[in-house]
Amino acid sequence: MNTATTPMDRGESASPAWVGVGCFAVVAVAAYGPILLEMGRDWARDDNYSHGFLVPFVAAFFLWQRRERLAGLAPRPAWSGLLLLLIGLAGLVVGEIGAEQFTKRLSLLVVLGGGVAFLAGWRWLRAVAFPYAYLLFMVPLPYIVYDAVAFPLKLFAARFATTVVANLGIPIYAEGNVIYLESTTLQVADACSGIRSLMSLLALAAAFAYLTQRPGWRRWCLFLAAIPIAIATNMARIIGTAVLANHYGAKVAMGFFHEFAGLVVFGVALVLLFVAGALLARVGRRGAEGAA
Repeated sequence: MNTATTPMDRGESASPAWVGVGCFAVVAVAAYGPILLEMGRDWARDDNYSHGFLVPFVAAFFLWQRRERLAGLAPRPAWSGLLLLLIGLAGLVVGEIGAEQFTKRLSLLVVLGGGVAFLAGWRWLRAVAFPYAYLLFMVPLPYIVYDAVAFPLKLFAARFATTVVANLGIPIYAEGNVIYLESTTLQVADACSGIRSLMSLLALAAAFAYLTQRPGWRRWCLFLAAIPIAIATNMARIIGTAVLANHYGAKVAMGFFHEFAGLVVFGVALVLLFVAGALLARVGRRGAEGAA
């Protein structure tokens, strides 16, 4: 006689997997303690990655949202998960030998994914795919990758700002990421290129899109919208700084206004992101009404 598996039975069968995965995660985090501490120091001293302190808590929230779904998934431990775990540990060894921080930090995520698949199965790993992938936002990029993105952005921002300011009748020209005015010189730094706000805005956009958008294509649209929003708002900051410097001098433009403008620019970027989300949500509602 066949017997049906009740939700309670599935929850009871999932409990050992919860305990095993939880214990493994604690051990893995403890083993990576020195690497995590060094990464935390990077978050504290580099404004580009200050959002890293929040990422684990946001990922934990999304994981908590999946507790009922995971309770209904019967654990199916997979030996292939052990291979992924070993690949992660190999990455740790390679990172230690080469003194490469990014490889060591990324290996933690690989080890965590391999541990979940090995102890509970690939279905569990798929069920936690978003909170698991969200942890990537806490890992600082290698400098070579960061510079490959930031440098072209600085050049583009300088050229664009110079064109706009010149059309306002202000004498100005640019060489590389340096902007020359009649009375002063401005340098487009990484923060003004949009790369700094882009890092934080992408992390925020991913969480916001996941919570507010259905189906997947609207989530991706909102997530990717953070890129032009971050770049455009920071270009506006450069233009404002150049105009102010022309009229009142570099000391005024690069003082309180420059720091305050950074906060305002990020606030405007958030507003634009929320507006984009609202517009995408309306597109979704109209599509659903049309289908009905």
